[in-house]
Amino acid sequence: MSLSKIPPDAERPARRRFFKPAMIALGVVVIAGSFAGLRATQAKKDDKKPGSTVVLEFTPADVAVVELRELERSIPFSGSLAPVTQTTVKAKVPGDLNKVFVREGESVARSQVLAQIETVDLQSRVDAQVGALEEARAKLSIAQKNRENSQHLLRQKFISQNAFDTTDSTYEANAALMRSAEAQLRIARKALEDAAVRAPFAGIVARRMVNAGEKVGVDSPLFTLVDLANMEIEVPAPAAEIPAVKPGQSASFRVDGFADRAFSGRVERINPTADAGSRSITIYISVANHDGALKGGMFAKGDIVLGKTTTSAVIPASAVREEAGQSYVFTIEDGKVAKRAVKLGASDAPRGLVEVQSGLEKGIRVVSARVAGLKAGAPAVIKAAAPAKPA
Repeated sequence: MSLSKIPPDAERPARRRFFKPAMIALGVVVIAGSFAGLRATQAKKDDKKPGSTVVLEFTPADVAVVELRELERSIPFSGSLAPVTQTTVKAKVPGDLNKVFVREGESVARSQVLAQIETVDLQSRVDAQVGALEEARAKLSIAQKNRENSQHLLRQKFISQNAFDTTDSTYEANAALMRSAEAQLRIARKALEDAAVRAPFAGIVARRMVNAGEKVGVDSPLFTLVDLANMEIEVPAPAAEIPAVKPGQSASFRVDGFADRAFSGRVERINPTADAGSRSITIYISVANHDGALKGGMFAKGDIVLGKTTTSAVIPASAVREEAGQSYVFTIEDGKVAKRAVKLGASDAPRGLVEVQSGLEKGIRVVSARVAGLKAGAPAVIKAAAPAKPA
């Protein structure tokens, strides 16, 4: 078996076939890259042309004019509404409930009968005490006559002083018994009156816990009664804000479900101690609710008005930006965007305004829209407002 020698040039044609397409692809890439570099270079040259400068256009809604005015200083709050006057009506005497006259949601007047407890047993006690009082009164009458007779005989020296004292003591004992009988009768009559469960004040029945036919004991809860004429909001506030809060300050708030209707109240009192857990201090806001629109448990959100600032520059809060702890705004001056550092003062959160103590003057236009990528020195114009279309 012999091995034939392969010529050294036998593989060269295959290599040529492999490298030719690769060389062609490499040439295309080099040429494409040359064209891309040429376009990038041309773009940079075009950007430097005066006619290619980008001018920022703002609508009148994107800018605001600095005004001089007063702001209301306020602190926000939120909390639940609760009736100032509410109570649980309880049974004062034991017995069976004969009738229940009211249900949840019904309005009741002061002293109106809400339920009636069985009175047969109570009436019997009254009758027994009336009899006891009549007996005591009769005994007292006899004792009084004996005392008068003994006093007359004592003057004539027909009886001794000891005999008179015995008669006098009997009279005093009977007088005491009669007073006791009168007191017992008053108690029995009061129990009979308490069998008619009455409303302690005018209000609305929030809950009924019993039904007719049930047996109740003393202090058994029967009804929950609330008065919606006066409501209160308990507001937890940070201790740092309390020095600025005073009783009598006004508060405005809104409640879910009432659309844009605004309600008002006033700071009634301030708790003298802080909560142990949150270190907050509770502020109590009173609310007049004569029409009964507000209900207990509704959630309120608003502001306590602390006072007004002096007249100073005012801008929308949306125009203020922050960078490294410094507040600044973008303005449009002489056809360009400018950047101004500002010192802020009080804020009026309900109106979305903030006081500028320094850095701006009246009449300057600031960018109030949150536009990204703004830089000082960029050309800018304000487009005229579009004319209103005829109806």
